[in-house]
This record gives sequence, structure tokens and C-alpha cells, in this order.
Amino acid sequence: MTTIKIKFRPSSVGGKEGSLCFQVIHNRIVRQIGTGQKLYPQEWSAEKGQIAPTRLKDNRRDYLIALQRRLRKETLKLQRIVSFLEGSGKKYHTEDVVALYKASQESDGFLNFANRLADSLRKAGCQRRAEIYETTLNSFNRFYDKPDDIPLTEFDSGLMQEYEAYLKIQGLTPNSTSFYMRNLRAIYNQAVEKGLTPQKFPFKHVYTGIEKTTKRAVPLKAIRWLKELDLSSNPLLDYARDMFLFSFYTRGMSFVDMAFLKKKDLRNGVLSYRRRKTGQRLSIKWERPMQKIIDKYDTQESPYLLPIIRTAGQNEWRQYKTAAHLVNQKLKYIGLRLGTGTGLTMYVARHAWASIARSQNISISVISEAMGHGSESTTRIYLASLDASTVDRANKLIMAAL
Repeated sequence: MTTIKIKFRPSSVGGKEGSLCFQVIHNRIVRQIGTGQKLYPQEWSAEKGQIAPTRLKDNRRDYLIALQRRLRKETLKLQRIVSFLEGSGKKYHTEDVVALYKASQESDGFLNFANRLADSLRKAGCQRRAEIYETTLNSFNRFYDKPDDIPLTEFDSGLMQEYEAYLKIQGLTPNSTSFYMRNLRAIYNQAVEKGLTPQKFPFKHVYTGIEKTTKRAVPLKAIRWLKELDLSSNPLLDYARDMFLFSFYTRGMSFVDMAFLKKKDLRNGVLSYRRRKTGQRLSIKWERPMQKIIDKYDTQESPYLLPIIRTAGQNEWRQYKTAAHLVNQKLKYIGLRLGTGTGLTMYVARHAWASIARSQNISISVISEAMGHGSESTTRIYLASLDASTVDRANKLIMAAL
């Protein structure tokens, strides 16, 4: 039996950082693998064998959280190597585990490149994109259960077809499998751009499109109901409703963009911001309903416009994610109360604005510009103009004309 532990080695100099290493034990033979990471003694819990919880709310805490995530990822990699060696049915030694691990670290394969890319995105502040890539890689690693990395030159269409088949067996929808494929393609294309591998088009035989999904927009009537709903007895529901309406008022602004709006972004009656997803700059004329929501909450001590990130400079991304979870949870309850038949989320506000704008005969090109879409084809996905009831009415008119 092989055991893998993380060990902390204190520095011989008092007050200095110690080092972390992996301890691999097989048949009573012990070997250690350095991680290159350092900690202060008080940041390590020897009893639990992991980084100790901290109440700090600063960059050091962010570092510790990222380090814990990395250690967990590398531990899983070592466990996969052990599983592979045990599954081979051959006798192996501790050195074999260490050698395979070091080889995987030194290789310039697809997985290493993808993990480095996710790390660089996180350091650059692109948290959402980094999380999407890590989610995709977690799925792919469950499929590719091997200790060695994939040479970029061997990342081909056959492998992607196998992965697609695996996802289908897991019961994923075409849009879900496409989500993973598109993310892997984005990672692969960046490796091509860096000259690490020639373009071999590994995704040419798998589905990377977007199928039309069930309409998520709600009609204008439901928005009116939501606006007039008396939620004064439940502040959390009231807050969630206000965030939904603010998104709707601002042409379907995404919640992440709302969270990071600053007061300085509102000048001379115009709200200007840059979309975190695309980097596109958008400007919105400030209207009274928007100001009414702002006036409702006390944000005097904050540089932010909305009460989403409540403590500036302290784990802001985590505060955003916590607020997003809370708001969507409360919106789901409100949606059931309204009986719209559509699950209410912040994303629905974006769909609703696009669909209602289209119902008011606003052109798709104008809606696309207002929402910051890169193309009109993206906008069409949001629109509810071709829902079943519209098509049925058109068919009725045609039959009546016979």
C-alpha cells in the first residue's frame, strides 16, 4: 500500500518560512518530493496535514487559498500515478512513483500548459475564466485517468471523439459537452499561437455549437409583477429583487459587472463600464429607477456603487461569488412565488431585456450593441421571438388564409 502525505519542514532560522514537500511511502520506503512552496510555521496544521485556517483578509490569505488548491491538485496527480502503477499488476517501488511524477512536471504536455494558463489567468485577475478552465480540466482529467501528460503533438481528433463519447455516457446534454469542447479548443489554440504545436484541428469531428434551449426570458408583465411585489418583510428577497431589476434596467448587465461597478463609473448622468467577459466598453444613460435602487442601500463607506462587494480590498472575488449564490437562490424562490414557469436567475434578467426589446420592434443590431455582444448571432440566442406561441399564431394566420 502506498501513502501520500504533505509535510512541513520548519526553517532552521527562527521566524523564517519553512518548506513543504510530499512524502511518498511504499513498502516502508520513504521518499520526499519538494514543492518549491514555503509557509510560516503558524500557517501549517500538523494535526490535519494541511494549511491552517486563517482569519486574515488580505493578499496573504489569497496566496494560502491558492496554495491549498495547488497542493490538492498535485496530491490527486500523485494518487493517479499510484492507481496507474497498481493497476498495471507489476511490482513497483517508491522511486517509480517519484520518477513518474517528476516526468509529468517536466513535460510540456497539454495538461501542464492548460494548468499554467489557468494560473496565469488567475494572477491576472481573470478569475471567472480561470475557474471555467479548471472546471473543464477537472472533467477532462476524470476521463483521461493516466499518470502521464499528453504531448501537444498527440492531442488529436481521435482523443476528442473519445472524450465526447465519455461525456455522452455521463448523460451530459449536447450544449454541456460543447461547453467543455469549446474551452479545450480555446486552450489548445493558445498553445498553437505560442508555437508549441502545429494546428491539427483536433475538434473538427466533435460538436462545438450551441443548440437552441428552452426559453429563459420572462415577459414584461412578469417584470411589472416583480417590481410591484411587496417584499419589505424579507430584506434578502427584497435585495435579490432589486439586483434583478437593476440588471434589467441596465440592459441586462451581468452580475459580475454589477458587482465591480464603482461610483466613479457614474458621471454626468452616464454609467460607463467595461465588460469583464469581453473587455468591451459600454455606456448607459442613468435613469431614475436605477438611482432609486442605489438610494435604497448604504454604500457611503464603499467605492462600489452597489452593495455586492461590501468590504473593498478583501477577497472581493469570493464576496462576489457568495452574493451571486445568495441572489440566485432568493430569485428562485421569488420565481416560484410569481408562478412565471421560468426559473428566475440573474441571467434571466439579461434574456428578458433582450426578448422584451425585440418584442418592441427594436432591431437585433441595436440589441446586440446594447448588450455588448460580439455578433448578432450571439444576440439571437437570447431572443424569445421564435417561441412556440409565436410560431403557433403564425401558423393559425396561414391556415386562416386558405
